[in-house]
Amino acid sequence: MIPYHNLSPIALQLGPIKVHWYGLMYLLGFWGFWWLGTVRGRKPHVGWTSQQVSDVLFYGVFGVILGGRIGYTFFYNFEGFLADPLVLIRIWQGGMSFHGGLLGVIVAMAVYARQRGLSFWTVADFCAVLTPFGLMTGRIGNFINGELWGAVTTQPWGMVFPTGGPLPRHPSMLYEAALEGALMLAILWWYGTKPRPRAAISGLFLILYGTCRFAVEFVRVPDAHLGYQLGTTWLTRGMELCIPMLIAGAIFMVMAYRRNEKA
Repeated sequence: MIPYHNLSPIALQLGPIKVHWYGLMYLLGFWGFWWLGTVRGRKPHVGWTSQQVSDVLFYGVFGVILGGRIGYTFFYNFEGFLADPLVLIRIWQGGMSFHGGLLGVIVAMAVYARQRGLSFWTVADFCAVLTPFGLMTGRIGNFINGELWGAVTTQPWGMVFPTGGPLPRHPSMLYEAALEGALMLAILWWYGTKPRPRAAISGLFLILYGTCRFAVEFVRVPDAHLGYQLGTTWLTRGMELCIPMLIAGAIFMVMAYRRNEKA
């Protein structure tokens, strides 16, 4: 067993002002998107300027925050919303959803593409390569917060979390950081080193994320108020939300290679 160090979620405190690690991880993720975007944008088959990267990031930030919060509220806490609609704006109480953030980013990319006269898929394929960096930093933020831990385990890397009881558990947020973050970034960056059919990179992103998240959900404990779905002892809400991603990703990949339109 690896002892959990009970890290403080507060990185810095100046009087009443508290700077949380989770917020810093979001900022690091946004910075990583911009930095990697400027590097990728210089590739001849990509051709994005640093200003374009900054602009699409500006739109994306709003999509992540608004979509993530709204998605969490409706996907994971809808009963709480019905009881108290103001829970939607109480971001300080926690609760962000990747799937909601994805929908928010899709809207943001569509608005940006329309305003700049670009194809939606050109924007989506560009952003898809860069997004895993932010997923990785976000999961590291979950780890520092000691939240979203996994099931009890006897594996030697199990960790005891302050809110997870006395038994060691899977550090599922680190699994996600490695798979949804580092592994996906490496694969998508490699895949994007050559021109690909329009929508192919976006399709691969959905397939990879859906697969990685679905796999980790087997050892990740679902929200207590939701539990397992459809009377099973294994199907989680996260798995249910990944299934449409996998289907959509496969459709986009097939569509992309049949049309073979370059982004």
